[in-house]
Amino acid sequence: MGLSDNSIGLILAVASSAFIGSSFILKKKGLKRAGSSGTRAGVGGYTYLLEPLWWAGMVTMLVGEVANFVAYIYAPAVLVTPLGALSIIISAVLAHFMLKERLQKMGVLGCVTCIVGSVVIVIHAPQEHTPNSVQEIWTLATQPAFLIYVAATLSAVLALVLHFEPHYGQTNILVYLGICSLIGALTVVSIKAIGIAIKLTLDGINQITYPQTWFFLTVAVICVITQLNYLNKALDTFNAAIVSPVYYVMFTTLTIIASAIMFKDWSGQDASSIASEICGFVTVLSGTVILHATREQEPATAPAGTVTWYVSGDSVKSAEDEHLITIHSSDYYVQ
Repeated sequence: MGLSDNSIGLILAVASSAFIGSSFILKKKGLKRAGSSGTRAGVGGYTYLLEPLWWAGMVTMLVGEVANFVAYIYAPAVLVTPLGALSIIISAVLAHFMLKERLQKMGVLGCVTCIVGSVVIVIHAPQEHTPNSVQEIWTLATQPAFLIYVAATLSAVLALVLHFEPHYGQTNILVYLGICSLIGALTVVSIKAIGIAIKLTLDGINQITYPQTWFFLTVAVICVITQLNYLNKALDTFNAAIVSPVYYVMFTTLTIIASAIMFKDWSGQDASSIASEICGFVTVLSGTVILHATREQEPATAPAGTVTWYVSGDSVKSAEDEHLITIHSSDYYVQ
Protein backbone atom coordinates (compact mmCIF):
# COMPACT_ATOMS: atom_id res chain seq x y z
CA MET A 1 0.00 0.00 0.00
CA GLY A 2 1.50 3.32 -1.09
CA LEU A 3 1.79 6.46 0.95
CA SER A 4 -1.02 9.00 0.77
CA ASP A 5 -0.33 12.47 -0.60
CA ASN A 6 -0.53 13.93 2.91
CA SER A 7 2.04 11.38 4.17
CA ILE A 8 4.46 12.26 1.38
CA GLY A 9 3.97 15.95 2.13
CA LEU A 10 4.55 15.27 5.85
CA ILE A 11 7.86 13.46 5.27
CA LEU A 12 9.12 16.17 2.94
CA ALA A 13 8.07 18.94 5.35
CA VAL A 14 9.97 17.34 8.24
CA ALA A 15 13.10 16.90 6.09
CA SER A 16 12.76 20.49 4.93
CA SER A 17 12.64 21.75 8.53
CA ALA A 18 15.84 19.86 9.37
CA PHE A 19 17.75 21.46 6.50
CA ILE A 20 16.32 24.95 6.99
CA GLY A 21 16.93 24.93 10.75
CA SER A 22 20.58 24.04 10.14
CA SER A 23 20.92 26.68 7.44
CA PHE A 24 20.06 29.49 9.88
CA ILE A 25 23.10 28.59 11.97
CA LEU A 26 25.48 28.19 9.05
CA LYS A 27 24.40 31.50 7.55
CA LYS A 28 24.66 33.25 10.91
CA LYS A 29 28.23 32.00 11.41
CA GLY A 30 29.09 33.05 7.86
CA LEU A 31 27.60 36.51 8.40
CA LYS A 32 29.58 36.94 11.63
CA ARG A 33 32.82 35.98 9.89
CA ALA A 34 32.11 38.29 6.97
CA GLY A 35 31.15 41.15 9.29
CA SER A 36 34.47 40.87 11.15
CA SER A 37 36.41 41.61 7.97
CA GLY A 38 34.07 43.85 5.99
CA THR A 39 30.79 45.76 5.97
CA ARG A 40 28.02 43.95 7.87
CA ALA A 41 24.91 42.83 5.97
CA GLY A 42 22.73 44.62 8.54
CA VAL A 43 24.04 47.97 7.31
CA GLY A 44 23.99 47.15 3.62
CA GLY A 45 27.21 45.19 3.12
CA TYR A 46 27.59 42.18 0.83
CA THR A 47 30.96 40.78 1.91
CA TYR A 48 29.13 37.65 3.10
CA LEU A 49 28.95 36.63 -0.58
CA LEU A 50 32.66 35.79 -0.33
CA GLU A 51 32.22 33.64 2.79
CA PRO A 52 32.12 29.83 2.11
CA LEU A 53 30.22 29.13 5.32
CA TRP A 54 27.41 31.48 4.24
CA TRP A 55 27.21 29.64 0.92
CA ALA A 56 27.07 26.32 2.78
CA GLY A 57 24.07 27.71 4.63
CA MET A 58 22.52 28.83 1.37
CA VAL A 59 22.94 25.37 -0.18
CA THR A 60 21.43 23.77 2.91
CA MET A 61 18.52 26.19 2.81
CA LEU A 62 18.06 25.53 -0.91
CA VAL A 63 17.79 21.79 -0.28
CA GLY A 64 15.26 22.46 2.46
CA GLU A 65 13.26 24.81 0.28
CA VAL A 66 13.17 22.29 -2.57
CA ALA A 67 11.81 19.67 -0.17
CA ASN A 68 9.33 22.23 1.09
CA PHE A 69 8.38 23.12 -2.47
CA VAL A 70 7.55 19.50 -3.29
CA ALA A 71 5.70 19.10 0.03
CA TYR A 72 3.29 21.88 -0.99
CA ILE A 73 2.44 19.92 -4.13
CA TYR A 74 1.23 16.94 -2.12
CA ALA A 75 -0.22 18.49 1.04
CA PRO A 76 -2.17 21.64 1.98
CA ALA A 77 -0.38 24.67 3.41
CA VAL A 78 -2.27 24.27 6.69
CA LEU A 79 -0.31 21.00 7.17
CA VAL A 80 3.08 21.87 5.65
CA THR A 81 3.63 25.39 6.97
CA PRO A 82 3.13 24.77 10.73
CA LEU A 83 5.66 21.91 10.57
CA GLY A 84 8.25 24.62 10.07
CA ALA A 85 8.24 24.78 13.87
CA LEU A 86 10.65 21.88 13.78
CA SER A 87 13.21 24.15 12.13
CA ILE A 88 12.94 26.45 15.16
CA ILE A 89 13.79 23.60 17.49
CA ILE A 90 16.77 22.57 15.38
CA SER A 91 18.10 26.13 15.04
CA ALA A 92 17.64 26.83 18.76
CA VAL A 93 19.51 23.67 19.78
CA LEU A 94 22.31 24.26 17.27
CA ALA A 95 22.56 27.93 18.30
CA HIS A 96 22.99 26.77 21.89
CA PHE A 97 26.04 24.66 21.00
CA MET A 98 27.53 26.40 17.97
CA LEU A 99 26.76 30.11 18.55
CA LYS A 100 26.75 30.05 22.37
CA GLU A 101 23.22 31.52 22.34
CA ARG A 102 22.07 29.80 25.51
CA LEU A 103 18.85 27.74 25.42
CA GLN A 104 17.20 28.00 28.84
CA LYS A 105 14.96 25.43 30.52
CA MET A 106 11.84 27.33 29.44
CA GLY A 107 13.21 27.23 25.91
CA VAL A 108 13.19 23.43 26.10
CA LEU A 109 9.53 23.63 27.16
CA GLY A 110 8.90 25.85 24.14
CA CYS A 111 10.44 23.20 21.87
CA VAL A 112 8.24 20.48 23.36
CA THR A 113 5.17 22.70 22.97
CA CYS A 114 5.97 23.21 19.28
CA ILE A 115 6.20 19.46 18.76
CA VAL A 116 2.87 18.81 20.52
CA GLY A 117 1.12 21.46 18.44
CA SER A 118 2.61 20.07 15.23
CA VAL A 119 1.34 16.57 16.05
CA VAL A 120 -2.19 17.90 16.60
CA ILE A 121 -2.11 19.71 13.25
CA VAL A 122 -0.85 16.62 11.44
CA ILE A 123 -3.61 14.44 12.90
CA HIS A 124 -6.40 16.80 11.84
CA ALA A 125 -4.96 18.12 8.55
CA PRO A 126 -7.43 18.17 5.63
CA GLN A 127 -7.04 16.19 2.43
CA GLU A 128 -6.44 18.71 -0.34
CA HIS A 129 -8.25 18.98 -3.65
CA THR A 130 -5.59 19.56 -6.32
CA PRO A 131 -6.60 21.95 -9.14
CA ASN A 132 -6.75 20.36 -12.59
CA SER A 133 -4.96 23.15 -14.47
CA VAL A 134 -2.99 26.33 -13.98
CA GLN A 135 -5.99 28.20 -15.35
CA GLU A 136 -8.04 26.92 -12.43
CA ILE A 137 -5.32 28.20 -10.08
CA TRP A 138 -5.42 31.56 -11.88
CA THR A 139 -9.17 31.74 -11.23
CA LEU A 140 -8.49 31.19 -7.53
CA ALA A 141 -5.74 33.84 -7.55
CA THR A 142 -7.96 36.47 -9.18
CA GLN A 143 -10.97 36.06 -6.92
CA PRO A 144 -11.85 39.39 -5.19
CA ALA A 145 -11.01 38.21 -1.66
CA PHE A 146 -7.47 37.19 -2.60
CA LEU A 147 -6.88 40.33 -4.68
CA ILE A 148 -7.80 42.42 -1.64
CA TYR A 149 -5.34 40.39 0.45
CA VAL A 150 -2.56 40.93 -2.12
CA ALA A 151 -3.23 44.68 -2.28
CA ALA A 152 -3.11 44.95 1.52
CA THR A 153 0.13 42.91 1.64
CA LEU A 154 1.92 45.01 -0.98
CA SER A 155 0.80 48.23 0.73
CA ALA A 156 2.18 47.02 4.06
CA VAL A 157 5.49 45.97 2.46
CA LEU A 158 5.92 49.36 0.79
CA ALA A 159 5.24 51.14 4.08
CA LEU A 160 7.80 48.97 5.89
CA VAL A 161 10.47 49.39 3.21
CA LEU A 162 10.04 53.11 2.56
CA HIS A 163 9.22 54.44 6.02
CA PHE A 164 9.88 52.01 8.86
CA GLU A 165 13.12 50.38 7.68
CA PRO A 166 15.21 53.60 7.54
CA HIS A 167 14.07 54.62 11.04
CA TYR A 168 13.58 51.36 12.95
CA GLY A 169 15.21 48.56 10.94
CA GLN A 170 18.28 48.31 13.19
CA THR A 171 16.31 48.37 16.45
CA ASN A 172 13.00 46.61 15.82
CA ILE A 173 13.09 42.99 14.64
CA LEU A 174 9.51 43.20 13.34
CA VAL A 175 10.51 45.50 10.46
CA TYR A 176 12.80 43.11 8.59
CA LEU A 177 10.80 40.01 9.53
CA GLY A 178 7.52 41.73 8.68
CA ILE A 179 8.77 42.27 5.13
CA CYS A 180 10.02 38.65 4.92
CA SER A 181 6.76 37.22 6.23
CA LEU A 182 4.40 39.30 4.11
CA ILE A 183 6.35 38.53 0.96
CA GLY A 184 6.82 34.92 2.09
CA ALA A 185 3.08 34.24 2.09
CA LEU A 186 2.92 35.31 -1.56
CA THR A 187 5.98 33.15 -2.25
CA VAL A 188 4.23 30.06 -0.89
CA VAL A 189 1.04 30.42 -2.95
CA SER A 190 3.12 31.16 -6.07
CA ILE A 191 5.39 28.16 -5.48
CA LYS A 192 2.38 25.95 -4.84
CA ALA A 193 0.90 27.06 -8.16
CA ILE A 194 4.20 26.31 -9.96
CA GLY A 195 4.49 22.94 -8.26
CA ILE A 196 1.00 21.91 -9.30
CA ALA A 197 1.75 23.04 -12.87
CA ILE A 198 4.94 20.93 -12.91
CA LYS A 199 3.14 17.90 -11.49
CA LEU A 200 0.36 18.17 -14.09
CA THR A 201 2.93 18.57 -16.88
CA LEU A 202 4.79 15.44 -15.74
CA ASP A 203 1.44 13.61 -15.72
CA GLY A 204 1.00 14.48 -19.41
CA ILE A 205 -1.16 17.62 -19.08
CA ASN A 206 1.17 20.34 -20.40
CA GLN A 207 0.96 23.59 -18.41
CA ILE A 208 4.18 25.21 -19.66
CA THR A 209 2.47 26.95 -22.58
CA TYR A 210 0.13 28.92 -20.34
CA PRO A 211 1.33 32.49 -19.55
CA GLN A 212 -0.11 32.12 -16.02
CA THR A 213 2.58 29.53 -15.24
CA TRP A 214 5.34 31.98 -16.12
CA PHE A 215 3.61 34.76 -14.19
CA PHE A 216 3.58 32.65 -11.03
CA LEU A 217 7.25 31.76 -11.63
CA THR A 218 8.21 35.44 -11.99
CA VAL A 219 6.36 36.38 -8.80
CA ALA A 220 8.04 33.52 -6.92
CA VAL A 221 11.56 34.53 -8.04
CA ILE A 222 11.03 38.19 -7.07
CA CYS A 223 9.56 37.24 -3.71
CA VAL A 224 12.34 34.74 -2.88
CA ILE A 225 15.09 37.30 -3.65
CA THR A 226 13.34 39.89 -1.50
CA GLN A 227 12.92 37.42 1.36
CA LEU A 228 16.59 36.40 1.32
CA ASN A 229 17.77 40.01 1.32
CA TYR A 230 15.76 41.02 4.37
CA LEU A 231 16.30 37.72 6.18
CA ASN A 232 20.07 38.28 5.88
CA LYS A 233 19.65 41.73 7.39
CA ALA A 234 17.58 40.33 10.26
CA LEU A 235 20.08 37.52 10.98
CA ASP A 236 23.03 39.91 10.92
CA THR A 237 21.33 42.43 13.21
CA PHE A 238 19.53 40.25 15.77
CA ASN A 239 20.05 37.04 17.74
CA ALA A 240 19.48 33.99 15.52
CA ALA A 241 17.46 32.23 18.22
CA ILE A 242 15.05 35.19 18.23
CA VAL A 243 14.92 35.65 14.45
CA SER A 244 13.94 32.03 13.81
CA PRO A 245 10.84 31.78 16.07
CA VAL A 246 9.54 35.29 15.37
CA TYR A 247 9.92 34.77 11.64
CA TYR A 248 8.16 31.42 11.94
CA VAL A 249 5.19 32.86 13.84
CA MET A 250 4.65 35.72 11.40
CA PHE A 251 5.37 33.71 8.26
CA THR A 252 3.18 30.76 9.26
CA THR A 253 0.24 32.92 10.28
CA LEU A 254 0.26 34.94 7.06
CA THR A 255 0.83 31.87 4.88
CA ILE A 256 -2.12 29.99 6.37
CA ILE A 257 -4.32 33.07 5.91
CA ALA A 258 -3.21 33.52 2.29
CA SER A 259 -3.63 29.83 1.47
CA ALA A 260 -7.01 29.63 3.18
CA ILE A 261 -8.24 32.60 1.14
CA MET A 262 -6.85 31.42 -2.20
CA PHE A 263 -7.06 27.62 -2.04
CA LYS A 264 -9.89 27.32 0.53
CA ASP A 265 -7.96 24.71 2.54
CA TRP A 266 -10.70 24.31 5.15
CA SER A 267 -13.54 23.90 2.68
CA GLY A 268 -15.45 20.70 3.45
CA GLN A 269 -13.96 20.13 6.90
CA ASP A 270 -16.23 19.88 9.94
CA ALA A 271 -16.05 22.42 12.75
CA SER A 272 -14.28 20.09 15.21
CA SER A 273 -11.40 19.40 12.82
CA ILE A 274 -10.95 23.08 12.05
CA ALA A 275 -11.05 23.88 15.79
CA SER A 276 -8.43 21.19 16.48
CA GLU A 277 -6.13 22.58 13.78
CA ILE A 278 -6.49 26.09 15.17
CA CYS A 279 -5.74 24.81 18.70
CA GLY A 280 -2.68 22.98 17.38
CA PHE A 281 -1.54 26.11 15.58
CA VAL A 282 -2.01 28.24 18.72
CA THR A 283 -0.02 25.64 20.68
CA VAL A 284 2.83 25.91 18.18
CA LEU A 285 2.73 29.70 18.38
CA SER A 286 2.82 29.48 22.18
CA GLY A 287 5.97 27.40 21.96
CA THR A 288 7.67 29.95 19.73
CA VAL A 289 6.64 32.78 22.06
CA ILE A 290 8.19 30.89 24.99
CA LEU A 291 11.43 30.52 23.05
CA HIS A 292 11.37 34.22 22.21
CA ALA A 293 10.60 35.29 25.78
CA THR A 294 13.40 33.23 27.29
CA ARG A 295 15.88 34.75 24.88
CA GLU A 296 14.76 38.26 25.77
CA GLN A 297 15.32 37.55 29.46
CA GLU A 298 18.98 36.71 28.99
CA PRO A 299 21.31 39.21 30.66
CA ALA A 300 23.51 41.36 28.49
CA THR A 301 27.07 40.19 28.07
CA ALA A 302 28.45 43.44 29.44
CA PRO A 303 26.81 45.97 31.80
CA ALA A 304 25.96 49.43 30.57
CA GLY A 305 28.86 51.84 30.88
CA THR A 306 31.46 49.05 30.59
CA VAL A 307 34.25 48.80 28.04
CA THR A 308 36.25 45.59 27.68
CA TRP A 309 39.53 45.01 25.79
CA TYR A 310 41.05 41.66 24.77
CA VAL A 311 44.78 42.21 25.24
CA SER A 312 46.39 38.84 24.52
CA GLY A 313 45.45 38.83 20.83
CA ASP A 314 43.90 35.36 20.97
CA SER A 315 40.41 35.89 19.56
CA VAL A 316 39.29 32.28 19.99
CA LYS A 317 39.51 32.18 23.77
CA SER A 318 36.42 32.67 25.87
CA ALA A 319 36.03 35.69 28.13
CA GLU A 320 36.70 33.50 31.17
CA ASP A 321 40.06 32.37 29.72
CA GLU A 322 41.20 35.78 28.54
CA HIS A 323 43.20 38.48 30.33
CA LEU A 324 40.75 41.35 30.38
CA ILE A 325 40.84 44.97 31.37
CA THR A 326 37.37 46.07 32.40
CA ILE A 327 36.65 49.73 33.14
CA HIS A 328 33.46 50.76 34.90
CA SER A 329 32.24 54.30 35.22
CA SER A 330 32.53 54.29 39.00
CA ASP A 331 35.53 52.07 39.72
CA TYR A 332 38.53 50.47 38.05
CA TYR A 333 39.99 47.02 38.35
CA VAL A 334 42.07 44.65 36.27
CA GLN A 335 41.42 40.90 35.71
